[in-house]
Amino acid sequence: MNLSSYLDRIGFTGQPQADLVTLRRLQIGHLEHIAYENLDVQFGRRVTLNPQDAFDKLVISGRGGWCYEMNGLFRSALESIGFHVVPMTGAVMRAQRGPSAVGNHLVLTVELEQTYLVDVGLGDGPREPIPLREGSYQQQWRTLRIERLDDGWWRFHNDENAFATSFDFRSQPADWDLLAEKCNWLQTNPESRFVQNAICFRHTPDAIFALVGRVLKTFSQEGITERLINSAAEYVETLSATFGVRLPQAADLWSAIAGRHRALFGN
Repeated sequence: MNLSSYLDRIGFTGQPQADLVTLRRLQIGHLEHIAYENLDVQFGRRVTLNPQDAFDKLVISGRGGWCYEMNGLFRSALESIGFHVVPMTGAVMRAQRGPSAVGNHLVLTVELEQTYLVDVGLGDGPREPIPLREGSYQQQWRTLRIERLDDGWWRFHNDENAFATSFDFRSQPADWDLLAEKCNWLQTNPESRFVQNAICFRHTPDAIFALVGRVLKTFSQEGITERLINSAAEYVETLSATFGVRLPQAADLWSAIAGRHRALFGN
């Protein structure tokens, strides 16, 4: 892990310190400069939990990644600066899916004067650190919420229009075997939505962009807009211009993306 290369990648200037100001700048910088994307899953390329693999892909190669890569890289960077990071086993949409969701997300908290939930791996998740205590928190135009559940779990409630509306976690050390097992399932099982769909997200100071299949959505203070991508060339250009992912070979995914859209929506 080369910290200076990571800081350059996310546009961080100055000397980072293990404090809340730096933590906030790092989280925002990561989200604005590194896209969430699952394109390697679409290509059938193996994705691991190894943070060095994430560094090589997201920093050296200028790509994006999904939760295990994004939060794995973020954890390594924070620890290099001197933050006390606690990785935990998360469960996106456990409220709807039950125990089968456990392990489908890597969750991080950081210990400062209090505990903060930090996350750069949910796609359209929180933009800034959130104190790990019950309550509602306003970030840009979105209202996010932390809830303590009766069974010892915490639940993060995302914005009501988010792709993933919640995730759960417990303040226990990460179960890396379970995370690895679920990481493998999510990238290989035909029932996984990450196998079924090409997905990209990116934060900007004023909006969140989401590209799911051939539908490009923009979420902002003004509301939600969407448009369809109409060709392989437009798809590649959108990845580059909107998400900062320069990947000409993504044109090879277009036939499957368009076919999936027709199967779901008939056009």
